[in-house]
Amino acid sequence: MRNAIIFLDSGDTLVDESTEVRIKGDVVDHAEFFPGIKEVLFQLKNAGFRVALVADGLVESFDNIYQQHEMETYFEVRAISETVGVCKPAGEMFKTAMEKMNLEEADKKYIIMIGNNLERDIVGANRMGITSVLAGYSPRYRMKPENEEETPDYVVCDPSEIPALIEMLDKQMENKKQLGW
Repeated sequence: MRNAIIFLDSGDTLVDESTEVRIKGDVVDHAEFFPGIKEVLFQLKNAGFRVALVADGLVESFDNIYQQHEMETYFEVRAISETVGVCKPAGEMFKTAMEKMNLEEADKKYIIMIGNNLERDIVGANRMGITSVLAGYSPRYRMKPENEEETPDYVVCDPSEIPALIEMLDKQMENKKQLGW
């Protein structure tokens, strides 16, 4: 069993928002992933990592996008703002994913949140005491932190860097666990 637990944002982390086609107002009918994301999700799942979608938006949008790509089974759970009732950086988003995965407060040290938005994903993870990773390849959002709370623990500049970072962090977690962390 792997130590690291991955929480992933969707828009402009996995899905390229510039490819979204909307119907019924705000509902996304379909969209494309960033190049290499499908392979990253496949690698993480096959390597035995637990993965949760922690994203702001509408359930129907996520259903449409992930079913379109036959990727809905890559997430153990989904914490979506429409059903949680708040958006990131609210701690409830992260707590909902944790509860659905039967994780406790002590498990936070194993969670890695990957997202593209400093104000939502990174601040939310940092406030929760969760390792934060900025998806620095997102073209639409500010990438320079304006304060300590927005400063990610790690930055990936390309989706292909995610598996190696997760493997490294997982090994560090295993080493600390063996030392009684």
